[in-house]
Amino acid sequence: MQQEIGLLVVFLIVFLYDVFMPAKCQRALPGLTAVLMTLLTVAGFAAELMGCNPSATSAFAGMYQTGPAMAAIKIILNVGVIIVLIQSVKWANSEAMAMRRGEFYQLLLVTLFGMYLMISARHFLLFIIGLESASLPLAAMVALDKKRYESHEAAVKYILTAVFSSAVFMMGLSFVYALTGSLYFENIYFALSGQLSMMLVLAIAFVIAGIGFKLSLVPFHLWTADVYQGAPTSVTSYLSVISKGATAFAFLVVMSQVFGVVYSRVWEWMLYALIILTITVGNLFAIRQRNMKRFLAFSSVSQAGYIMLGVIAFNGMGLAAMMYYILVYIFSNLAAFGVIGAIENATGKLSMDDYKGLYRTNPRLSVAMMLAMFSLAGIPPFAGFFSKFFIFTGAINQGSVAIYVLVLIALINTIISLYYYLLVVKAMFISEDECTIANFRSSCGERFALWITVGGILALGLVSWFYNSLLGIASDSSMLMYFVH
Repeated sequence: MQQEIGLLVVFLIVFLYDVFMPAKCQRALPGLTAVLMTLLTVAGFAAELMGCNPSATSAFAGMYQTGPAMAAIKIILNVGVIIVLIQSVKWANSEAMAMRRGEFYQLLLVTLFGMYLMISARHFLLFIIGLESASLPLAAMVALDKKRYESHEAAVKYILTAVFSSAVFMMGLSFVYALTGSLYFENIYFALSGQLSMMLVLAIAFVIAGIGFKLSLVPFHLWTADVYQGAPTSVTSYLSVISKGATAFAFLVVMSQVFGVVYSRVWEWMLYALIILTITVGNLFAIRQRNMKRFLAFSSVSQAGYIMLGVIAFNGMGLAAMMYYILVYIFSNLAAFGVIGAIENATGKLSMDDYKGLYRTNPRLSVAMMLAMFSLAGIPPFAGFFSKFFIFTGAINQGSVAIYVLVLIALINTIISLYYYLLVVKAMFISEDECTIANFRSSCGERFALWITVGGILALGLVSWFYNSLLGIASDSSMLMYFVH
């Protein structure tokens, strides 16, 4: 539990600094939080390299479990959090946020702690505690921009969706408890062996639906675009990457360690249908968007479908591919949001039409956005190409005819996504319209975050060490120990 304890220490330091330090020192809070999270991440990474994490460690009578794979997943989430923290410095130190600066960072750390618990939970009571800790503070973060009506509307939609999805999820858990008499993942797994009833099908459908709301899987995605548009951009980037990534890993843990024994008989076809719908609907709706935040909202819906291919693979390669995919997605998506946030902070513009001719006035931002779009689209040699390649390879290794059809549909959708990602590139580099965004200099934090994300996009596409390391960790993972076909 070193990472959870370390995160709580970071939270306490940030809380005490916000409460007791004088007003003139408060502007250093964003930098302090980023530095503390960096130290926590480096410590976790060093422990991984030195092999300090045992194969599996449990606590609270087996309700909590951690190991190398879970530690690596938390490090990946930390990397995304650090980038979000650096990007948010200018916004957090603005006059409008002066009184709420500390709340943003404290709420963010609480949600991250909840995500840690979701990933390591081996009992549904602890899982729900983590789920609610990760969800409810996000509603307050979405509503931080109190002077904008859209922020209030987004918060209301998010909290209602979160409550409804939690109710659906716990309805499914009540059926599971009725069938098995336990909330421990391992006990449920063995109790479900040989069972096949309508109650079990409904239970798994409710569980998938409840988590599907958090992941923005179609048809549970309708809140996504409005919340992404209404929330402050720093909160939107956190929602789109960190929250989605943590939920995807938690989804893998639940479906493998709890329901893996009935995979082919019950929920395989459910997930196939959800993946096809999610990728296709997300792509088709992204084509129609002109607001950049709504555009990336539907892009993230589509990306969630690709991430779910790692769950379908149900093997070490699938887990490694999912970890690598989310790491690449963190750098690619946060690079795009970094450009959007910098332009919004300087000009207030969010329409794709405002990006026409951007290269002539802000060439560096245009190049960063282009690389992000190329990576999200999966164009070689950038990281997004290899993340899609590995996630498809992991899924195909399952060997069934249905998975070949599923991957073919996903490949066709990749061509569709290429079209709408290139619309942004065309607007910036090819459009002959006069650019409405004048040349400006972004803040130091925004520039530093963009250098990190662009470096990640290039490095992850060219250095094979990253994926090989994740594959080695995933091969020994206890996350998939009960997953059978």
